Amino acid sequence: MAPRHLMSPLDFSTEELDKLLDLANDIERSPAKYAHVCEGKRIATLFYEPSTRTRLSFEAAMMNLGGKVLGFSSQDSSSAAKGESVSDTMRIVSCYADIAAMRHPKEGAPLVASMKSLIPVINAGDGGHQHPTQTLTDLLTIRSLKGHFDHLTFGLCGDLKFGRTVHSLINALSRYEGIKFVLISPEELRVPSYIREDVLNEVVWESIKALLSTAEDAKKKVRQRQQEADRDNSRLVKMLAKLQKDREKCDAERFANVDQFMAGTLDKDVYQSRRADLTRKADRLDAEIAELEAKYHEAEVIQDDGTQDALETLDKFSGATELDQKIVQALVDKVVVYDPRHVEIRWKFSDEVLKLLQ
Repeated sequence: MAPRHLMSPLDFSTEELDKLLDLANDIERSPAKYAHVCEGKRIATLFYEPSTRTRLSFEAAMMNLGGKVLGFSSQDSSSAAKGESVSDTMRIVSCYADIAAMRHPKEGAPLVASMKSLIPVINAGDGGHQHPTQTLTDLLTIRSLKGHFDHLTFGLCGDLKFGRTVHSLINALSRYEGIKFVLISPEELRVPSYIREDVLNEVVWESIKALLSTAEDAKKKVRQRQQEADRDNSRLVKMLAKLQKDREKCDAERFANVDQFMAGTLDKDVYQSRRADLTRKADRLDAEIAELEAKYHEAEVIQDDGTQDALETLDKFSGATELDQKIVQALVDKVVVYDPRHVEIRWKFSDEVLKLLQ
């Protein structure tokens, strides 16, 4: 059976999160009960960038459960310094450990590693992308203070663009009913567009005012979203094809390098230098391909009668100078925007936005 990995908080359903948090609470109450549950097991902490709290948290947790720890705290102290790819490292580590936690400065690197791993891989932070285990800690804290997640308002302040902990937390919380976010940051550090438009579709927040201030704007937005998705898909397919071609070329160069060395036509130092360069190139291309493939799947838009139904309803009320409560409710019921993960979402309006549309 293939191992199950944790790359994003969305890898767990809300029901699974509840069970996981229940387990964490029980461990917190009765640590002695779990002191030997990981006896004979090893975790590999593969940290390609410096970390204190996250790395020690993983290691302390494993030791508190009776397990052992191995790994490295920077890429300079691993074979990555000699050009080894994350895929190759993961294949080797799979032979020594039962589970791995990877921190990497490159978005998508833990995902690439998980594709070659024989053991479960936990994303311990990849660039400015995701940090799911920090989110689990945040969720445990929120539940211990509030007792629940639904119908709460969260204020998030600071670097919301590159803060991976913020992205993961929004991802996790947006699945609960009645959640609102107050996002506070300078313009240049605001939440990335893919979070605003895709993850927060079901959350009432200030951007809705600009998006659906009139029925005509809503109609244009639905059509524009379809057109942009089509263009993005076409662009991503071309970029992906080019990267895959570059990856094949890189493999050919790696084999040629080995053949020349074995034939005695290539100096050993030159061979090793080329090998390191080509391995780094292959690693970079693997990560870029994985990232593009993820974007391609996220950018797909479902085409069905729902979109046409939304456009017909919007056409009916387009141009109205005043929209009464009844018309607004019809728009709320009919306007359908598609989430990149193929989930149908109906926009939810606060009382404030409803008044704007009257």
